[in-house]
Order: sequence, then structure tokens, then C-alpha cells
Amino acid sequence: MSDSMLPVLIAVPAVVLACQAGGRAVRLIGQPPVIGEILAGILLGPSLLAWLAPDIQHHLLPAAALPVTSALGTLGLLSFLFLIGLELDLHSLRSARRAVIAVSLGSLIVPLALGAALATAMYPQLAPPGTGRLAFTLFIAVALAITAFPVLARILADRGLETTRLGTFVMACAAVDDALAWCLLTAVIALSTSGTALSAVTTLALTLALTAVLTLARPALRTLLDRAGRTSDDLVLVLLFAGLCLAAYTTDRIGIHPAFGAFLFGALTPRGLPAVERSAARIRAVVLPLLLPLYFVDTGLHTDLSHLPAGGWLWGGAILAVAVLGKWGGAAGAARLTGSDWRWSATVGTLMNCRGLTELVVLGIGREAGVITDDLFTFLVVMAVLTTAATAPTLKRIARGDPRMAAPAPPAAPSPSQHREVTG
Repeated sequence: MSDSMLPVLIAVPAVVLACQAGGRAVRLIGQPPVIGEILAGILLGPSLLAWLAPDIQHHLLPAAALPVTSALGTLGLLSFLFLIGLELDLHSLRSARRAVIAVSLGSLIVPLALGAALATAMYPQLAPPGTGRLAFTLFIAVALAITAFPVLARILADRGLETTRLGTFVMACAAVDDALAWCLLTAVIALSTSGTALSAVTTLALTLALTAVLTLARPALRTLLDRAGRTSDDLVLVLLFAGLCLAAYTTDRIGIHPAFGAFLFGALTPRGLPAVERSAARIRAVVLPLLLPLYFVDTGLHTDLSHLPAGGWLWGGAILAVAVLGKWGGAAGAARLTGSDWRWSATVGTLMNCRGLTELVVLGIGREAGVITDDLFTFLVVMAVLTTAATAPTLKRIARGDPRMAAPAPPAAPSPSQHREVTG
């Protein structure tokens, strides 16, 4: 075996086991596992391990292993974005009612406006050299407007609320919110990575063309996946993985982050095919516990809490305050204006304020594009962790005693006589 692979054989299990331990630990206090996984990734970086025990950190995550773990983490990220797109309920976007649209727009427009105002104040001190004011302002605005669709679904499922009126309402709002936010983020990254306005317009036009091609190809893709599913689930799995990689490659060549391509391919993959559902479950079973933690560590290596400027935490506090006020206030205020009572509105605002891993993906895209500095990246990561960690306990406190926000009781077991009537 090549000596260059030996460091990888240490780094991968160290990261995977640390993230598993972190996820299990935070579940004991009622938090979604992603919080512990993100924290484990941060603690393996310069914020703790490299600060307390640099020799151990260098042994576990040697420089020679980082290109390989980064590549594996990127594959995990692309697969995760594909799964997010696949789970996005496009039907709910077409049939959204007035309240869903109002809450979605409120939870997007208000944080966009407040985030833009904050970014204007931060630009002279925290923007990277050479970054345009418009690109920086728009990115910060979009970063503060994100809702973590998959983490939100997990929190609702843990409380048994995913099929209730509250659960379906909030998931529909989050779907609309995230679809619009990803479109805005695509435009921001096109603007920041293109040299001229004409280049940005060209990039967006090519992205729209790719979307149109994938949309028109959906019937043919459905037929292909249906026929492949009759032959072998393995073939469907290979087709889906190849498709998400090729879509990611295409958007990268266009000038947009590969994550957009994987997400787009997932959103436009035909649903309702059993073989596709089984293959998606197999991708999820490998990606979430094994590959995605490597992306957390890549995030953690760029999150350094120990070397932030002395007055920097004032900006960190401002970011957290604006993020919560904009997202919670926008969603809760819109729900209230559409006729909901304050408890329901506050619950909707609390759930829409959840950011989680989706926020880390957005921040990673901004860091790679050079729109934000490592210090600002750290502040935004802290904001994402805190707002996500606050969701479950705040929801529990607000929803206490409200039957609309309680999990439905399981059906009563039939009596022996009823059982005989049903089965016989």
C-alpha cells in the first residue's frame, strides 16, 4: 500500500467516530445529532485540539491526508445536496396557500433586508480585500435568510409532528423559503465569481438553460430509471450517483458551485419510483454517517475561535441578533398577519429560525468563492450552531400544553374480538 494512504486510514476513522460520539452525546440532551457532529468537527480543528494538543491533532489529521478527506467530504456534500433536492416537495410549491406564501416571503424578505443593512456596516472591516460591496452585501443577506430544511424535518420527526398540521405547514414554508434562497444564492455566487456584469448574466443564463434541459429530460429519466429498477437496484444507484456528479461538474464548468448541480439534479429527479426511493435510502445510509462528517472537519479546520480579534465578538453578537430577529420576526409576524394566534406564530418563527447543516453548506460556498473571510466565516458558523441548538428547547417551551403542537396519540390496540373481526 502507498505510504500516502496511511494518514488517510487514521484520519477517516478518527473523524467518523468523533462525529458519531458527538451526535449521540447531544441526543441525550434533546438536540438533533447534526449539532454534535458539527461541534465535533469544530473541536478537531484549531479551536480546541490544535490549540491544546497540536501533536495529537497533527497525527490524527496530517496535512497529507487533508486533500483526500476533503475530496471524500465533497462527495458527501454533493450527495447530501442531492438528497435535499430529492426530498423537496415541488408539489407543495405549486399548491402553496396564502399563509404558506406569506410566511415563506416574510421569513425571507425581512432577514434579507436586515442582513443587507448589517453587511453594509460590516463591509469596511470584515469584507475580504477585493470583494465587491454588492456581492458581499447580498451574500450576508442570503446567509441570514436560510432555513435548514433537513434538520427541521428531523426535529419535527423526533417530536412526532411531521404529519400534523403544524409540521406540514412549516415544511411547506421551509421548502418555498429554501427554493427561493438557493436561487438568490446562485445569483450572488455568479456575481461574485464573474469578472463583469455580462459574465454574471451569462452564468445565470447557462444555469437556467441547464435547469430547462433537466426539466425537459425528466420523462426520459423516469423511463430510464423505471426500466433500470426492473433489472437491478444497483443500476439505479449507479445512474443516480453518476447523474448528480455530472450535474455538479456541469455547474462547476458554468461558474456556479458544484453543490447547485447536485441539488438541482435531486430536485428534478422523478419521484414515486420504488427503486429510486430504495437507492436514495442507500445513499443516505452511507453519506450521512461516513462521508458528511469529513465535510464537518473541513469546516472545523476553517473555524478558529481562539484567534478572533478582541472586539470581533461584538460583530458576532450583532450577527446572531440580526439573524434571530430577522428570521423569527419575519416568519412569526407573517403568520400573525394571516390570522394565526401568537403561540402558533411564535412556534412557526422558532422552527423557521433553524439553520443547521444547510447554513454550513452556504457558508462553505461563500468561503470558497472568497466572499467572506475566515473570521466572518467563524462568526456565521457560531450563529448557525446556536440558532439550531435553540430550536428544540424553545419549541418545547412554547408548545407546552397546546394540543395543536402535540404528537398524535398512537391508535389503540384492538380488543381480541375486534381483532377477530378485522382478520377473519
